[in-house]
Amino acid sequence: MNKFDLDILRFANHFAFRSTSFDHIVIAISGLYLTRLVLVAMLWWIWFRGGPSARRDREIVVATIVATFSALVCGRLLAHWLPFRLRPYANPELGMVFPQDESTTHFLRFWSAFPSDHAMMWCALAAGVFLASRRLGVIALLYSLVFICLPRVYLGLHHPTDILAGAVLGMAICLILNRETLRQRIATPILGWSLSHEGLFQMGIFVLGFELASQFDEIRTLSEPFLKHL
Repeated sequence: MNKFDLDILRFANHFAFRSTSFDHIVIAISGLYLTRLVLVAMLWWIWFRGGPSARRDREIVVATIVATFSALVCGRLLAHWLPFRLRPYANPELGMVFPQDESTTHFLRFWSAFPSDHAMMWCALAAGVFLASRRLGVIALLYSLVFICLPRVYLGLHHPTDILAGAVLGMAICLILNRETLRQRIATPILGWSLSHEGLFQMGIFVLGFELASQFDEIRTLSEPFLKHL
């Protein structure tokens, strides 16, 4: 355990169990789909806002969605390939007790903490929002850090360096896929399909919005046995 992680975990843990209501709110924020749905809504606002940059906005949305899914897959692969890192709440050597949601902590105990796939995915999405709207992008990034990343440190699900590494990797993936030439190559066929099959496309957007908010839980559950053999 490095000093940077240890100092921040000790500071955050100092506030644990002082207020049952506060701990409950943090646990709820960490697990609610609604928390992440706010970021998805920002993405859809960019898609539907129109204006002279509508085509570019929609290209960014498409490339950003691809980036968020790529970040999630990359995060899980790195967690499997890199040396296993025990999550803070499961590490008795720290001598800390964290507020817990047993339904989450039971199976996360066997998942490596590094890097944080939550940070990778939602910071990637925030980076995409920033490319389309700097003001909203700053809000999206701060929101993802405060309401998605920090609660996971407070609850002992991740070390601060798990979050930092995930955030940097996620934003890097999004920025790479949003380079103009690559972005257009990714988005052009999808945008063309959205015009020729508008009804089916809108239905797909609805389903995709839910999957983003749920962080592809079903897909991750189905893929986990496969990833264990990589």
